[in-house]
Amino acid sequence: MHERIARIPGAGAPVPDGRARGISGLVYKSIRGVTRLVGGSLDALLGMLSPGLDADDTSPQRDAVVAALNGVLGDYLAATANPLATQMAFRRDGRPLVLETSALTASVPDAGGRLLVLLHGLCMDDLQWRREGHDHGAALARDLGYTPVYLHYNSGLHISFNGRALAQRLEQLVDQWPVPLERLAIVGHSMGGLLARSALHQATQAGHRWPSRLDDLVFLGTPHHGAPLERAGHWVDVVLEATPYAAPLARLGKVRSAGITDLRHGSLLDEDWMGRDRYARPRHLPLPTTARCHAAAAVMGRQSGDLKSRLMGDGFVPLDSALGRHTDPSRSLAFAESRQWVGLGMSHLELLNRSEVYAQLRQWLR
Repeated sequence: MHERIARIPGAGAPVPDGRARGISGLVYKSIRGVTRLVGGSLDALLGMLSPGLDADDTSPQRDAVVAALNGVLGDYLAATANPLATQMAFRRDGRPLVLETSALTASVPDAGGRLLVLLHGLCMDDLQWRREGHDHGAALARDLGYTPVYLHYNSGLHISFNGRALAQRLEQLVDQWPVPLERLAIVGHSMGGLLARSALHQATQAGHRWPSRLDDLVFLGTPHHGAPLERAGHWVDVVLEATPYAAPLARLGKVRSAGITDLRHGSLLDEDWMGRDRYARPRHLPLPTTARCHAAAAVMGRQSGDLKSRLMGDGFVPLDSALGRHTDPSRSLAFAESRQWVGLGMSHLELLNRSEVYAQLRQWLR
């Protein structure tokens, strides 16, 4: 930063080799030593966390902390083979399912012909579908006879990576389901909805059978066209890079997981980020035509068209993004009017527990 300031016209002679001398040099040398320590402290911190987050501890509190950590640093955890990196699995009551018929018969004794797969959002885990005493999956099992299965995954990885893994596991799950399958539905909250779209596209490309069995795909607060909070983070990067004094700090703004950066525009496929700027606008992927697609959105205002609702949406996802609307009609998602719903005066997380959201889910999946 000192070297950048020294290059500003009128700031004096430039630093010859980018390194200050004298007292400034001594100070900066000390700072460089500290930053080397800080740079290595991430692994040290994770090492300190590991004993406290014992893998044998299956408490919701432990899972919630690890889920948040994976959302922010999940790609780093996976790349460094850190034991805190979440491995994708279908789970029931926090326990992973073995995708083999006899094992599923034993672990899911209530398995029925209506299979419901629930996909959580960023920095969350499968146990957080239960919120304030309500779980959409358990309620649909009670009221409509669905058998819920919950995905647990590392939300810090690219959506395309998780989508491909989900596509493969869904193929196994459907093939090995212990009773004849009558109906298959997927409900995705937030990032989980993007994961479902990615998985469905990649499964179709790979010739998997389960996409033809999918009847309903429900999105709860899914940022189909991105989330402004991630874009705000990107604009901080732009401002820092454009400011000579602060440009050296711009690298810090990029310390967020691949999963988070995919939320900038709703990137779903490898080609949206591989070999190109991961912040670039992705290709448009339309809704599947083989399943009924439903979109539930929320706004914090009391009217969907008021200023608060337009600016804030549900506090994380704008209304238009959640309903697949785009200023470019060619990029809009074709949700039928009867398959769109907007909840008033509720937040992004309240989509998981509000009674009116569940009533709409029950109607769509009846």
